[in-house]
Amino acid sequence: MLWGISEKAFDLMRIHPNHDYYDAVIVGARCAGAATALLLARQGARVLLIDRDPDLDDTLSTHALTRPAVRLLSDWGLLDDVIANDTPVVTKTHFHYGPEQISLPVKENASVPGLLAPRRWLLDTLLRDAAIRAGAEFQGDVSLVGLGRDLSDRIRGATLQFADGTVRTICASLVIGADGVRSSLAKAVGAHMQIRSKACTATAYTYVEGIENAGYRWYFGTASITGLIPTTNGLHCLFSQIKPGHFIDEFAPNAYRAILGELAQWEPGIADNLQARGPAERLRRFPGVRGYRRVCAGPGWALVGDAGYFKDPCTALGITDALVDAHRLARAFAQNPDDVRSYQTERDRFTTKMFDITQEIAALDWHFGRLKSLHLELSDSIRAVEDRLISQVRPNTMSAPA
Repeated sequence: MLWGISEKAFDLMRIHPNHDYYDAVIVGARCAGAATALLLARQGARVLLIDRDPDLDDTLSTHALTRPAVRLLSDWGLLDDVIANDTPVVTKTHFHYGPEQISLPVKENASVPGLLAPRRWLLDTLLRDAAIRAGAEFQGDVSLVGLGRDLSDRIRGATLQFADGTVRTICASLVIGADGVRSSLAKAVGAHMQIRSKACTATAYTYVEGIENAGYRWYFGTASITGLIPTTNGLHCLFSQIKPGHFIDEFAPNAYRAILGELAQWEPGIADNLQARGPAERLRRFPGVRGYRRVCAGPGWALVGDAGYFKDPCTALGITDALVDAHRLARAFAQNPDDVRSYQTERDRFTTKMFDITQEIAALDWHFGRLKSLHLELSDSIRAVEDRLISQVRPNTMSAPA
């Protein structure tokens, strides 16, 4: 590893024709990194967006967007593109608490016509391409291998390794980690944990066809969560979550059959239909990771998305968190590009309650009355985030320049 470059070396790089300077280098081009690149580029910043993968294929996700995420995509001028790429609008959400069903309409307005659950290869690519149109540079098949610091220990840039093995050192005012739960940037800067969850769920999921778009459908058993989420190209994401200790016994022999067994408790007809059809794509398994919140901003660096804050997928807030992080960091950068610590203050203000709720739901030890109360509290927390977005004057992020 090449961690650590002297201030003198960075002074030389600023005048060396073989090195470049950027306002921001963003490590990770999935939804958190691509959205951040888009917003910073629209503010006029020179942005380099990199990803270790050569292109943005599919990735683990349950896809569901909540109202703040839909609102941001609308504000950024991208919501119509998501819908135009055969992603259905969701106008109802159904919660099944054991035998009880509660159905809620989605409140619609000009910015939020409903909810959506786009496939990640679509969402991430749309955000990345919009960032490029806004002026950000993108390089795939590139890895972060080092950081540069000045004598005050401020991050001043990044050393990157390209697909052909060449190494380049890039000077930057801000290096941003959007590189997920195993973030190399978080490790390099020593971003310590603020809070850590005691519980997590294990998830198995796949994609199925032949189901009507009736909205988001969540099914809560005594120690399980199952769901049907309408997504891109006429498919539904079918998933089930259980305690990690039961994962091997229940999902290892035949995970698809096990998921359908859970679904059949509420939807026997759909389960029989899906058993006859089989899955439309391969089945994915996620053994679970305990949630956490890290310090997400320091001298010359910041973390967005799962790199700084990860909650169990049982509340399906990961993409929303990523897009809201991008919005918050862009605002902080616009206010003071040399000190983005206000980004962390804003993030921590709105995430502690949601983290606690998610942790309790992920334990799968609740009774249905308590679970309904937790969902009401979660809804209030999500509404507070949306209200905050509405109240803020956004830093030149509405739509792409003509």
